[in-house]
Amino acid sequence: MDGILLVLKPPGMTSFDVIAWLRGITGIKKIGHAGTLDPAAVGLLPVCIGKATKTIGWLQDFDKSYRAEMVAGIITNTQDQEGEILQRNKVELDKGELLQTFDLFIGEYEQLPPMHSAIKVNGKRLYELARQGVELHRKKRKVHISKLTLIDAKLDRENPVVLFDVSCSKGTYIRTLCADIGQKIGCGAYMSFLIRTGVGPFSIEKALTLEEIKRASEEGNLSSALLPVDIVFQKYPGVSLSSKDLLRFTNGAPVELMQEDVNLGDGTAEPLKQEDVNLEDGTAVPLKNENESDAPFDAPQLKIANNRPKTEEPDPCFVRVYSESDSFIGLGKIHGQKSKIILRAHKLFATNQS
Repeated sequence: MDGILLVLKPPGMTSFDVIAWLRGITGIKKIGHAGTLDPAAVGLLPVCIGKATKTIGWLQDFDKSYRAEMVAGIITNTQDQEGEILQRNKVELDKGELLQTFDLFIGEYEQLPPMHSAIKVNGKRLYELARQGVELHRKKRKVHISKLTLIDAKLDRENPVVLFDVSCSKGTYIRTLCADIGQKIGCGAYMSFLIRTGVGPFSIEKALTLEEIKRASEEGNLSSALLPVDIVFQKYPGVSLSSKDLLRFTNGAPVELMQEDVNLGDGTAEPLKQEDVNLEDGTAVPLKNENESDAPFDAPQLKIANNRPKTEEPDPCFVRVYSESDSFIGLGKIHGQKSKIILRAHKLFATNQS
């Protein structure tokens, strides 16, 4: 059984608890999750089963979306409701000031990872050291907040409660974001509730509860709940290979392509066009979106850069590779070689299938 299962993680379980539970009911050992959720948090946990575990690195790189609740005027040692209260402050906050503060966090900002986190230092997780009363020096990390939307604010309370949606880059701690917002306001804050609503192309609406998963497993229908592996790579163009070319591809040999061979089956981008390809120096680079200076994967067309310095590595252009029977085989990389477009294997998810 291979595929991606969208799990609705309940509160009180670690992400690994979910994996252990799934291994128990399915008997499958090759299972992994694609992004830790704190035990108290709930929401979407993508779980990879079988050969889909090879996609975990890509899944972890996806942006995440959350709905969070923040309580202003109280600081805890864990930055969430689980921790010990360290300080209470008087709060004078209006909606205008709150929205202005939100705006300050849109875009890139440096965030200090909390001690109560799963980050490893010298083989030990920070939360293990924190429980021993150890405080280590941590370096701030750049994170990116793409959306911060106020949903509701009960500002007439002694400790105002703020509900908001946030979309952010991987590695962003939402409880630290709450603490940082509280610090910027001048009163402190902690996160009282968190639900993950999205991971890349996946939404919480499609997630299954543990009860639904157990029932499907008992009825022998769990495989029908799995999403196909190639859904992770839908932003890349696709190509189908003949049996002969597929054998070469899966054995690591180069495969020559024509421009019209590469297409995107879901219609989100155009196929390679003759006028978009210039193979004078044999260095392939993706054609970039006019509105995004660094968007190599949103445009499947290729351009070959003239006079590109030979020491500079080109950005890769990946393609999804399928057999003639539309079975997903894996990811390939496109390279320019003189007057040819050459495809080589990058990551295989299946063996040669005709």
